[in-house]
Amino acid sequence: MNAAAPDDQALIEHANQSIAVGSKSFAAASKLFDEPTRRSAVMLYAWCRHCDDVIDGQEAGHDAVPISRQEAEQRLAHLKAQTRAVYAGTQLDDPAFAAFRQVVRAHDIPEQHAQEHLAGFEMDVLERRYRSIDDTLQYCYHVAGVVGLMMARVMGTRDEPTLDRACDLGLAFQLTNIARDIVDDAAVGRCYLPEEWLEELGVPRDQVADIHHRPAVAVLGQRLVELAEPYYASAQAGLSALPWRSAWAVATAAAVYRQIGMKVLDAGDHAWDARISTSKAEKIGAVLSGLWRALTSRFARWPARPGNLWQRPHPSCAAARHASPATEPSDAP
Repeated sequence: MNAAAPDDQALIEHANQSIAVGSKSFAAASKLFDEPTRRSAVMLYAWCRHCDDVIDGQEAGHDAVPISRQEAEQRLAHLKAQTRAVYAGTQLDDPAFAAFRQVVRAHDIPEQHAQEHLAGFEMDVLERRYRSIDDTLQYCYHVAGVVGLMMARVMGTRDEPTLDRACDLGLAFQLTNIARDIVDDAAVGRCYLPEEWLEELGVPRDQVADIHHRPAVAVLGQRLVELAEPYYASAQAGLSALPWRSAWAVATAAAVYRQIGMKVLDAGDHAWDARISTSKAEKIGAVLSGLWRALTSRFARWPARPGNLWQRPHPSCAAARHASPATEPSDAP
């Protein structure tokens, strides 16, 4: 046991560095977890961040550069192989995957969740197009909703209703991300806006970043932010099922990200002049707000999850649905 300790320490140091550079919002919120939960949460983040960086040709979530389709497919194949190795117990050289193995073993993370997450990156690699908002939400599920499911397991949650709420928070985060990054994504050939929306407002898919379309893009950004709101509200109802420090961390992260969405709304046409973020003072305010929400969640009576929200795949049929999410007939250009 003692011989493994230095390796373990190296893994957690790598994970801490990954979250510190990759997401200051999550880094701040993660400090509110109890130590064992924080350790697993940041190591799970490190794996997710690594996979995203590999596919996007970026470092710590920044400075993405276009890479060839062939190169992207090779990178995805490597990520899939390394993820299978995590569960098979075979040799791992990359610290992100070694850290993920520790999380998998400690919290019984299903391999299905890991593969569903990689399926989201496959959508990017295969340059999937999103015809409707349901198509966009399916993408949000794979790249963020399923991360919510894994994080919920890290926090000790297994019941399906609470997992639904955890998934909803992931969807809310990703809708906010898409709204904030519309122009940056377009610059590297990515567009997650529903084509039905683009056609409605007369914005060609390949001209989303054009300054002349900025007023219409602002309308679409507003739609995404407003669409995220009921998912944030639904996630709030899941706080009572979490240990109170985990609830505090989750509520804080939600407050920070929701504030980013509100800034997109307030900025209107100028939302993409510079990358929107939150200040240190605003993060402190989110910590205090998160504490209040975590504590009061213990005494609130929460309504049932609204039936009109996008529903994650049911566990009994998820394996069949995630097998080829990026190659369904509706994906054709």
